[in-house]
Amino acid sequence: MSLTGLFLISFLIVHLLGNLQLLDLSVEGQEKFNAYAKFMTTFPVIKIVSYLLYFSILFHAFDGLLLVRQNRAARPERYKSWKPNANSVWASRNMGLLGTIILAFIILHMSQFWYTMHWGEIGMDSQGNKDLAAVVIKTYQDGSAGMIMVSLYVIAMAAIAFHLWHGFASAFQTLGLNHKRYTPVIKTVGYAFSVIVPLAYAIIPVFILMAKN
Repeated sequence: MSLTGLFLISFLIVHLLGNLQLLDLSVEGQEKFNAYAKFMTTFPVIKIVSYLLYFSILFHAFDGLLLVRQNRAARPERYKSWKPNANSVWASRNMGLLGTIILAFIILHMSQFWYTMHWGEIGMDSQGNKDLAAVVIKTYQDGSAGMIMVSLYVIAMAAIAFHLWHGFASAFQTLGLNHKRYTPVIKTVGYAFSVIVPLAYAIIPVFILMAKN
């Protein structure tokens, strides 16, 4: 769980750097994003890493759900007196719920963009690349449907933020890398990462939706 979690954290950074190009909705900006999308789906090394990514997502999700079931089975009866906030944060007690929301979002997100990029009906830009930027823009600017998709995206990013709030530092702890000298730094970096990265992701569809007006 910890190793796949840290790998997925690194993916979030790389994916965000590419997606931030969508904050430039000019023709040139869209073509740069399309070139990036082509590189990410055709470069041999990236294609190999992508299979590791798919495995990590599935393993992390289903192993997490298995752990939730095991924890519940180990304590079938509720405590007569239980004050959860005294011993843990909300995110740590609801990692299963957060993970389920995130997995559902990933499935929806990949069906909209990853599937379309590979096998869907998609136009070409002036550089001869598949026009994924146009697909993304249409998705988030398509009237009420676009508003719904943006809302779902923001909700998913909130779930990721809470998931990371607990999971970032927890991964280092599980791997035995949380020496007391470094624990404050790891927690600070983790809390900052869990806020800044999901927020940056959420800004993108909101920006695209607002650009329509």
